[in-house]
Amino acid sequence: MRSRKAIGRVGRTIATACAAGTQVDAACLKIKNTGGEVEAELTTYHAMCNSACGYLFLGATSREVAPDAALAVHNSRLVLAFHGHPPPAAVAEYRQRRMARADRDRAAFIAAMGISRELDDLIRTVKFENLHLLTRAELYRFGIDTRSLAETAWKLEKEARPFARKFAMLKENGASFRPMEWRLSCESGKRVPLTFAREIDETAVGKTTILVTADAAPDNAAGGSALRTGKYEVWRGSIDPDMLKAILASRSLHVRETTLLPDDKADITKFDIDLTGLTSVWPQLAASCAAATPAPKSPWPAIQQPNASVTPPAAPSP
Repeated sequence: MRSRKAIGRVGRTIATACAAGTQVDAACLKIKNTGGEVEAELTTYHAMCNSACGYLFLGATSREVAPDAALAVHNSRLVLAFHGHPPPAAVAEYRQRRMARADRDRAAFIAAMGISRELDDLIRTVKFENLHLLTRAELYRFGIDTRSLAETAWKLEKEARPFARKFAMLKENGASFRPMEWRLSCESGKRVPLTFAREIDETAVGKTTILVTADAAPDNAAGGSALRTGKYEVWRGSIDPDMLKAILASRSLHVRETTLLPDDKADITKFDIDLTGLTSVWPQLAASCAAATPAPKSPWPAIQQPNASVTPPAAPSP
């Protein structure tokens, strides 16, 4: 991967013929092993890279972990097999030497890949049977994924009320990251609902307004005031057909957030949201909307962050 200057990403393959199964059940495995091409979709949604996968991932020249994917680490386990009955002291001494060598090899590899030694220090604290899901701040701080804005692709959600969704994680001052979500919903009266939600500090003060424009029509803007709901700020608006055409013809959505502070000052944040792929998702959304039946809105927002550590049923040997 390094010699090819590869970009490493965490994803999983969803075979179309196995959509109704688990992707690893007997029927699906039979389809995958028949030979020839298998129609499939590559997605980052709920993708996991654990154990040995993590070291492979670190070997890439540049690395990208999508906000809806996860990279997890744990310590190594040494399994010894001896012939005969060596003295327990000799076994303990040999085990200690082998583990020390493994620790040195891992630390050297991590350093050679340009990753902070903090990652190796963390790995040593995680039992082999457990997993530590690296947070977005850790991915950035360790030098694994150094993007200040990490995004998912646009994805169609075929619920009772279909919508197109995108997650993103935006770096703020310091090392913290703010999760956010965008949604385009079914047309209503020739206008398309556009919704934006972001997580905020519950102690934060100040009223926030949002303004969005697209590459193809910089003078056509949408926006308004965001409403606070618990630890989230949510803006709901709608765009007209001309704004929709501009968005579908653009590569980026330009976002400007303005927060009025108590001292009459304004805190302004600007960032761009990638629109690549939305042109293929929008026709699917339109078709799904035509077939959908009216139903209550799905829970909002759906932004979630994984726990920092979990105990899986079984962890594979590295």
